[in-house]
Amino acid sequence: MAKLKAAAESPVRADEEKQFTLSGWIDTAPFEDLVGITIESSAAGEAVLSFPFTLKLAQGGGVLHGGALTTLADTAVAMAIKTLLPDGTIFATTDLAMQFLAPVRQGRVQAVARVSGPEGRTFRGQAELFGEAGELVARFSSTFRVARGQGFDG
Repeated sequence: MAKLKAAAESPVRADEEKQFTLSGWIDTAPFEDLVGITIESSAAGEAVLSFPFTLKLAQGGGVLHGGALTTLADTAVAMAIKTLLPDGTIFATTDLAMQFLAPVRQGRVQAVARVSGPEGRTFRGQAELFGEAGELVARFSSTFRVARGQGFDG
């Protein structure tokens, strides 16, 4: 869980020192804490993350917002990638796709992510998202790139 050095509602200033710290390389950042993400496991290019469907994550129809599901999947793939990279490596999502299969109406949602790579600076990730009863609710795929100058430029 991130430790904030300033009030949560403070504007982020790019020209200042980072306004939060993480307890380790594989940890949730402030946004992930905001939506309630928990890292259940992460090792060898795989990760399992989850969060509870709370009222603040509902869309107008009362089901879990698709953006919240996408956040969970994207973060799960990122944590899987972190298991393969040296601490502090800078990387980012460059492409993603989400296929929604069933609505989430209640309970905890779990994302199971796997990655392949790197191919040069590129990692490819997939995640499956499951509702509390174990039903598949979404499939996610993504591409991540490591920033230049970190030994992956090949």
